[in-house]
Amino acid sequence: MITHADVWTISEAARMWLKRCELEQLERATLHSYRGHVKNHIEPKIGHLLLPDLSAVNVRDFLDHMLRDSTRAMAKKCLTSLRSIISAAQERGQVLHNVARDVKLRRAERHDPDRVFPTKDEIRSLITQAPPKHQPLILTAIFTGMRMSELRGLTWDAIDFDRSILTVRKRADRYCDMGNTKSRSGRREIPMGPQLAAKLREWKLACPTGEMKLVFPNGVGKVETHSNIYNRIFKPLMIECGIVDDKGAPRFSLHALRHAAASLFIEQGWPPKKIQVMLGHSSITMTYDVYGHLFHDPAKDVDLMGEMERGLLAA
Repeated sequence: MITHADVWTISEAARMWLKRCELEQLERATLHSYRGHVKNHIEPKIGHLLLPDLSAVNVRDFLDHMLRDSTRAMAKKCLTSLRSIISAAQERGQVLHNVARDVKLRRAERHDPDRVFPTKDEIRSLITQAPPKHQPLILTAIFTGMRMSELRGLTWDAIDFDRSILTVRKRADRYCDMGNTKSRSGRREIPMGPQLAAKLREWKLACPTGEMKLVFPNGVGKVETHSNIYNRIFKPLMIECGIVDDKGAPRFSLHALRHAAASLFIEQGWPPKKIQVMLGHSSITMTYDVYGHLFHDPAKDVDLMGEMERGLLAA
């Protein structure tokens, strides 16, 4: 039986949880985020509470405080971390029930802005107006749908020119450290079209060399940062192409290149399951959540409705 002296506070439970995360060798960036959730939000607000005394009301108050003082996205992340903290403490017999799982953060999809993807004309413009030394990166992003972290960690030994296959096995995190893909589903083989394969063959001869043998390194052959790719390559390219809002600011993030690839895959009529595998999504639900609207064909739906009417009224 646990005595009062043995009971942990939320802060103590959080520290034990972080130690376990370290033992499980989570990514450096993930650990950094978790520590921030604990230090900046969980500890200051509810860290003093004893685990058995924590109620759903306490968690709701914590969540409401987060929604007032922070973003909905951060509130959701901190709630997820709190649930994990209590779950880890539950495994150690510190608490019987995870009250944080009883508190829900209602989805607010009606407040979410519509996702806007690059048009085909914009995609063509990005490709044709990209400087020669940056065109291989833009082409690979658009024709493979790889995440920018995967492109930054791509090595030449992952490209099989004989089979025209590009293999994704590694990625570079925000600190430019190399590691595994985000999930098992992220490990995949992506076919290359002849023009992309030819462009990469050509680029291999001019690519900066380094010990890591990266396909898209910085000038000295090391991992390029995400911010440099955006600020020095993609942002000026969007401005050059006129892909800007009414204030002259670039319209898209680097992730838009992945969206552009997905839109092209869907336009080709590829099955959703194939697109899920190509993009390295962990589930078909994720693919539908992000790109479901692109599978919708209003003109085809009108034809189908007409067929339905004719089939019923002709009888």
